[in-house]
Amino acid sequence: MATILVFHEVDNVDHWLSSAKRQEVFGPMGITGRLFVDPVKTNRVGLIVEVPDMETFQKAMQSDEAANAIRFDGVRPDTFVVLTEASGSM
Repeated sequence: MATILVFHEVDNVDHWLSSAKRQEVFGPMGITGRLFVDPVKTNRVGLIVEVPDMETFQKAMQSDEAANAIRFDGVRPDTFVVLTEASGSM
């Protein structure tokens, strides 16, 4: 299992938070996540995502289903940032 951080902007935070599309697309692949919102910049959101492995995540993100979910959720693709977990600790 790999842990990644994902940040991006959305058109409507409330719509993004209430959308079931993430679970519909990524849940069957064993991908889960916790949602976050930026309290200062209202359209910035983030997720801590658990993925079986990075290859599964990358394949999922390249699928038509993910592209449709991204559009449906109002995600601004040009703002997408993915961080992978580094070795070491604080």
